[in-house]
Amino acid sequence: MTTRAAAVRPAPPAPTTARRRLRPGRLGVHAFLMTVSIAFLAPLVLAVYASLRPYDETSEYGYFSLPRHLSLDYYRQAFTDSGMTKYFVNTMIIAVPGVLVTLFLASFVAFALARLKMRGGLVLLMLFTAGNLLPQQVIVTPLYVVFNRIPLPYWMSDSMTMFDSYWAVVLVQIGFQLGFCVFVLANFMRTLPQEILEAAVVDGAGVWTQFWRITLPLCRPALAALGTLQFTWMYNDFLWALVFISDGDKLPITSALNNLRGQFFTDYNLLAAGSVIVALPTLVVFMLLQRHFIAGLTLGSNK
Repeated sequence: MTTRAAAVRPAPPAPTTARRRLRPGRLGVHAFLMTVSIAFLAPLVLAVYASLRPYDETSEYGYFSLPRHLSLDYYRQAFTDSGMTKYFVNTMIIAVPGVLVTLFLASFVAFALARLKMRGGLVLLMLFTAGNLLPQQVIVTPLYVVFNRIPLPYWMSDSMTMFDSYWAVVLVQIGFQLGFCVFVLANFMRTLPQEILEAAVVDGAGVWTQFWRITLPLCRPALAALGTLQFTWMYNDFLWALVFISDGDKLPITSALNNLRGQFFTDYNLLAAGSVIVALPTLVVFMLLQRHFIAGLTLGSNK
């Protein structure tokens, strides 16, 4: 007598037709994020929209009316009338050395605080962090007096002092941004595996090798994120250059917009076109470092 064993196959899973329900809390978060995004994008969109329209049209029909004529004439006029090429160069003279020196010095200090066992390291880190809480306007007058009394040779400053020179603006930018960079880099370096440096020490690596060839390459995402932020902050700065530079030919790009304002009349459509042109370099820097910037922002989010 033979029996046949029937193979029992599992039934295929039934298709799920029920849609995923959105919880009220999650729906509220999405609504909040959309509102914030619109609030941030609305001024930029309005500026671009106004820069493409003639002033006579917006003055007659309003800025929120439908366009009758669109052109790029205001962008050409804003670039030529304000002399933006010269001011772009001035801004790069301030921002590029400021960012590089800030990150270079901050990486040194952060490595010493995070990797080298030194007394008072936590107190020193707290001092660097507390420096960011100092209002900039508080020390404007003392710095103005001090920079007028610091002599410089003529090849460094045609005013023979630190006042009315790029050195003053770069030095202040480095001083104010250094604490934030040290705080971020020190906390990032603490997350790196200690075994990497221990293995390097066993292989005979000195302190400089541990810093330059091991730790610093691993900090590339954090350095890229900080570099993007620092360039944006130094590029958009207006206060320090206005206080410490009196020669109009040395002012950065943010002051070039003031050249588009008339004594008795201001074409705000032309001013909007100039503002869009000024904002383009920061957008280019972000697009070039976007991958590293996002990686730096998401550090520590997963293991």
